[in-house]
Formats: sequence, C-alpha cells, structure tokens
Amino acid sequence: MSSASRSSVPSGSGSEPRRCRAYSDDVTAKATGGALLLVEDDDSIGRLVKQYLEQQDGWRVVWLRTGEEALSELRGQPVRVVVLDIGLPGIDGFEVCRRIRAGSKVPIVMLTARDEEPDRVAGLELGADDYVSKPFSPRELSARIKAILRRAERGTEDEVLTAREIVLRRDSREVTVAEAPIELTSKEFDLLACFLEHPGIVLSRERLLDLVWGMTYPGGTRTVDVHVAQLRRKLGDPEGIRTVRGAGYKLIPA
Repeated sequence: MSSASRSSVPSGSGSEPRRCRAYSDDVTAKATGGALLLVEDDDSIGRLVKQYLEQQDGWRVVWLRTGEEALSELRGQPVRVVVLDIGLPGIDGFEVCRRIRAGSKVPIVMLTARDEEPDRVAGLELGADDYVSKPFSPRELSARIKAILRRAERGTEDEVLTAREIVLRRDSREVTVAEAPIELTSKEFDLLACFLEHPGIVLSRERLLDLVWGMTYPGGTRTVDVHVAQLRRKLGDPEGIRTVRGAGYKLIPA
C-alpha cells in the first residue's frame, strides 16, 4: 500500500468499511450527497476521508478495501462518484478503473502516492476523471469531486451541440458521428463539448484545463494532449480538432 496522508484523524472516527446501501432519488439534484464509493485499504486515509465527506458534504460514503468488493457492489447498487486508490491489494486501481469504464460512466477520482506522469496519464487514458496525489487534504479531494459533478450534471439551454458530422446531446450525454454512437469517457465528453461551444476558436492548453478540469491540474498540459488524441481517435476525424503550433487547439467547424 502506498504511503498515507499525514493529516490527523479526528477522534471518534472509528467507522469500519461497510456494504453498499440504496439511496433516495432526491439527492441526485444536489451538488453533493447520495452514495459515494470509496475504495481505500489504508485505515487512516479511509477513516479521514469518510468522516470529512460525510460531515462536511453530506455524502453517504460506502468504504470498501478491495477492488473485488468495489466491482461487486457497483454491479448491484448505484453511486454518484467513485474515489479509487491505485495501490490496492489484489486487483489494483488501474484494473478496477478499466472494468468500471467497460460498463459505466460514473465519475472516478483516483488516489495515489505515485506522482509520476506515466501513472497519471495511464489512469486518465483508462477513463478516470481526475487524479489526487498523496498526501492530500480532504478539502482538496472534496473540491475536485464537486468540480467533476458540476461538469457532469450541470444544465444548459443549449442541450444539443453539432459540428461536422458530430452531434452531442448533453441531457443523455450521448455523442454520434454520422449517426453512429461513440463511447466517450466523462472527461472526453466534456472536452468535446468545450470544443463544440467554441468552433473555430483557438483554445490554449491552459484554457482547456481551466474550462474542462476546473482547476490547476497536477498532470499539467500533457493531460489535454492525451485527451485530444483520444478524441481524435474515437471520432475518426484527425483533422477535426487541429493543433495550432504554439497556441493550442481549435475545432474546425466544417
């Protein structure tokens, strides 16, 4: 297991991991609240995160220790967010993320003590929405979760965006190209929506980080390059999102 956060655990937080429970539909309209799946085998980190998110943000935190348990629970119960440690016993976090993404678009935040770019990029390429490196504060994790949910669940008057042969529907979070459905991760969807909202306009990597990720991202602008490459591949249109040397990227409308 990777090294734990140095934050002290408040007294009285002796909660143990528990099985997932159903939750009321009325919480889905809130910025936070509802069921959040925490997959972390370190006691001190698990207790600290669980207590903070429950007391400060109103989450019902389902805390499990292994990837096998997490995958089993996700098959039977819905959650709004998954907070997933990479350094798990048995199936590691990368494999858990891959299996979740094979059948779900639930937002995923990965936790790790590995602060190397290849590890960050690997998690993002597998479909993670954000990445928090240890040691971290629960407040930072909370802010990242809220930013992800705002992007994933925000309403907008312009529910359908189009360009070239792309049709993006915000309400159903579906994308088609030439009427054929395209499977995108949550972050890829948000990035494509950003390009469609700014057709023909050059967007710098830093601007894309701000618009799509919502804060300074530890992976830096390499994260944008990885997601743009994935979008080009999945859309089957390498020329649709053009690299502007020294400036950033722009969507070519037609």
